[in-house]
Amino acid sequence: MNTNHRKKNNKGGSNTALAAVAFQDHMMRNLSLSDPLKKKQIHHGVPKKQLKEVKSVVDSGMRQEGAKTKGASSGAEAKEYVLDQKPQPMTLAQRLGLVEVPDQPLSDLDWRDAKNKSNRRDDSDLPCVICKEEFGLQQQVLLSCSHVFHRNCLQAFERFTGKKTCPMCRKEQYQTRVIHEGAKLHRVKCATRIQACWRGYVVHSWYRKLRQTVPPKDPRLRKKFYEEKLQMITERLLRSFDTKVDAFLAEMDRSITASRDVFKNLEASTLRTITPEEWDGIQLKAVERGKTECPICIMPLHSQDSAQGDAQTPRRTVLLSCTHVFHRVCLEAFEELALAQTKVCPVCRAGYQKRTL
Repeated sequence: MNTNHRKKNNKGGSNTALAAVAFQDHMMRNLSLSDPLKKKQIHHGVPKKQLKEVKSVVDSGMRQEGAKTKGASSGAEAKEYVLDQKPQPMTLAQRLGLVEVPDQPLSDLDWRDAKNKSNRRDDSDLPCVICKEEFGLQQQVLLSCSHVFHRNCLQAFERFTGKKTCPMCRKEQYQTRVIHEGAKLHRVKCATRIQACWRGYVVHSWYRKLRQTVPPKDPRLRKKFYEEKLQMITERLLRSFDTKVDAFLAEMDRSITASRDVFKNLEASTLRTITPEEWDGIQLKAVERGKTECPICIMPLHSQDSAQGDAQTPRRTVLLSCTHVFHRVCLEAFEELALAQTKVCPVCRAGYQKRTL
């Protein structure tokens, strides 16, 4: 009897000691306490982080453009990935059933079911519950409870509350996975808006061209249509017609000024009395010119005319103030036939005073 009782006491004590050790190990792991008896490994080599290549601080612009194109090309083929770290191996207390075992990581099939539930509710098409904005191209997080949020919004919510609970269903210790359903729907919406704007522009241009070419059936609109057409035609004619009114008026002013100058010279030459000394100078110039024929009749200035038998009478010559010489008879006939009231020389068209030689 004593031996059996001792065996039972020894067995109960061993179980209690095992449970105590298991609890102690579990608490140390939760509190991240290290074993003081375990020696730390000393690494004398250079850390791997320091072996990385140092990138240039100067921004040339080429690297960012390459990064943008790379991100744009990889955006269509973006892969989903889990954000949670791998769970630590179970402690002795969890293996003995003394502590509740944490949830195991979800498989790809479980994540697919959770995403299908979210898609059936159109969660990715709705705004984020936390910030009330569309997901757009920002990172989107799917929880194991099938609710979706912005990654930044969820992290800010966790920091604010100090615990890991879903903002929708209050589930604790959820798992997170990055998905891209919101980005896909955002691209589809953008493409739809661009196509709608382009089609609207095409239809509007076609309709405006139709209104410009085909007259409407309503009488008032038809009248207005033809009035606009006539106005367009007249404006086009005016634009193609280069009148140059200013240049025409300037030319008229110049002509009038020139005519006034000519009449002033004529009046000055006819009204002023020429002195005998000036007549001598004019006659000298006429002699120097050496003209021996009358410019009107083309006959010699000093020839004789036998008009009355044997009697010979010389033709008289006239000297003009412009130094030209004519037969007196020819000049008088020219003055009678001239239509202008002002006397002008038949050769130089200048006003003159005459003197018989």
